[in-house]
Amino acid sequence: MKPHEFWQDIHAPDSFDVTDPHIGFFPATLGDGRQIQLPIRPLADGEHALASLIINQASFPVVEALADDLAQKFESFDVDAIVGLPTLGLTLAAEVARRLGHSRYVPLGTSRKFWYLDELSVPMSSITTQQQKRLYIDPRMLPLLEGRRVALVDDVISSGTSIIAGLSLLAASSIEPVVIGAAMLQSDRWKEKLASFGEQWPGRVQGIFTTPMLKRAGDGWIC
Repeated sequence: MKPHEFWQDIHAPDSFDVTDPHIGFFPATLGDGRQIQLPIRPLADGEHALASLIINQASFPVVEALADDLAQKFESFDVDAIVGLPTLGLTLAAEVARRLGHSRYVPLGTSRKFWYLDELSVPMSSITTQQQKRLYIDPRMLPLLEGRRVALVDDVISSGTSIIAGLSLLAASSIEPVVIGAAMLQSDRWKEKLASFGEQWPGRVQGIFTTPMLKRAGDGWIC
């Protein structure tokens, strides 16, 4: 596949073989059996790789399918406020909020506006950028979250660093999400880090699909 062709189609169940080895792409499977082709990104050591999802490059039908799935997973949590993590989590958070019948959502950000408060910010980095930033919440948005059942949404949970930054920021305002959601749970490295932040958190995570850490095997990759 050409690079711009990934994330553009939802394929019927069993369109692709999910057994090893994977060559060219990794077939992620949604809860209803449908599949998405994800590019494989080799890591720096050349021997391991991860499947990748860049949700704001996905087609609208793909984004809609992912939002439908995550909204369904949230229904049992009686969520009445959605918080989105920047940058790519904002795309998914907005669509999930729409499907739950909300009129808006609360986006967190890394750009400091002059009315923001330093005490309502935390350091933040991600596996894809490695650039240290600060995560902010607009203080004017806090009344939308206080005393409400909040869901924290990102596009991908990989190392867990971004989710912990979001949880830390919300905790500064005594807000504890009832559920955490993501389109992709990338390997299981995040579980230990999230558990070290609070033993309740791994059990509150809802993902649409999980992708493994891959190992090189000849011309392909195996789980």
